[in-house]
Amino acid sequence: MTTCVVVKKNNEIAIASDSLVTFGDTRLSHAYEVNEKVFQVGDSYITLAGTAAHFPVMRKLMTGMGEECRLAGRDEVFETFSKVHEILKEKYFLNTKEDEDDPYESSQITALIANPHGIFGVYSYREVFSFDRFWGIGSGRNFALGAMYAAYEREHNAREIAEIGVMAGAEFDKSTSGPFRIYSFPMK
Repeated sequence: MTTCVVVKKNNEIAIASDSLVTFGDTRLSHAYEVNEKVFQVGDSYITLAGTAAHFPVMRKLMTGMGEECRLAGRDEVFETFSKVHEILKEKYFLNTKEDEDDPYESSQITALIANPHGIFGVYSYREVFSFDRFWGIGSGRNFALGAMYAAYEREHNAREIAEIGVMAGAEFDKSTSGPFRIYSFPMK
């Protein structure tokens, strides 16, 4: 899968991801294709975990939303991803079923968002979290979370902590590999 992280510290925000794509047991490294897992929409950077099919769909969908793609706060992220869910169903034929007992239709999306307003996580049922320090998604997330937890108090900036997170994911998760994409910027 992947390792993707977001970090907020000392008025700086960072988002990072690895660049490995896997198809079952097959690994498609950066040497064979430029695998960009972070894309920009306005002043927001977005990264995803899950099927590789999500990346071109979400990149096209969200960049095409124009002014309707608002991600400056938890409520705006929820509203935007609710609209995204409808478009995924109608235009891209999203399969919304996960489990029979699900309370809502699933968007089948796990995403992290970083922008000057904060760091956010979005999950399948459009649950939106606003994080105060850091978070991670993907198969290497537990390694990344542990490493970022250990580094958070001693490192001075968000970019360094994000790099530590994705490096830990690559060190221990078989579905994570560099090179890494790291973007950082000041908070508003």
